[in-house]
Amino acid sequence: MVATLTNDENVSIITLDDGKVNVFSPTMIEEVSNLLDKVPTDKGSLLIVGREGIFSAGFDLKVLMSGDAEKAVGMLRSGFEMLSRIFSFPRPVVAACSGHAIALGAFLLCSCDYRVGTKGKFQIGANEVRNNMIVPTPILELAKFKLAKNHKQRALLNGEMYLIEDAVAPGYLDEVVEPDKLIETATIKAKDLSTLGHPFYHQTKQLDQEEVIKKINSGIEKITVSAIMPK
Repeated sequence: MVATLTNDENVSIITLDDGKVNVFSPTMIEEVSNLLDKVPTDKGSLLIVGREGIFSAGFDLKVLMSGDAEKAVGMLRSGFEMLSRIFSFPRPVVAACSGHAIALGAFLLCSCDYRVGTKGKFQIGANEVRNNMIVPTPILELAKFKLAKNHKQRALLNGEMYLIEDAVAPGYLDEVVEPDKLIETATIKAKDLSTLGHPFYHQTKQLDQEEVIKKINSGIEKITVSAIMPK
């Protein structure tokens, strides 16, 4: 198992841990998606936690470069669908960013409603353009929705990587705390947000996200490998 689900009172906790760098492989995506099915949508909140030193390094590049177009496209679409589900989840979603958050890892942070990071020599950012890849519509729209306007050029087109303690200004994180306070702080925030009323929270979130969700889901349908890695 590379993802597990536990509970702390009214908070459902999904922990990502593949023993390495938490890449979103087909297996990781499937396990997280299956766990999302088990999280209540009419009460409580969701907390997503990485492993020590790494939140996520993004998609599994071995699959993208394998030459198996069908498998690569399947991974991309299912990964973006997972992000869309988290972004529009009916209950509040908190992230405990335990280290580096690269590419899809950074966009996972953008999918959450409140993001707590740990101090340390870690980086957060979207390095796709620097690696000769295109930032496709689903995550481009997500990032445009969440990132600060004066940082979008730097973060998306310039592929700037931010030290974790500098990642609040661009909008990747909401606060950064000492490592020994990460889980405690994120859990306190998740418990607080779990008290938000149902269905009022969900309906307000739907109104806020209505247009961007349409663009994200429309972009997912058009995903091909060449849309990410043109020859």
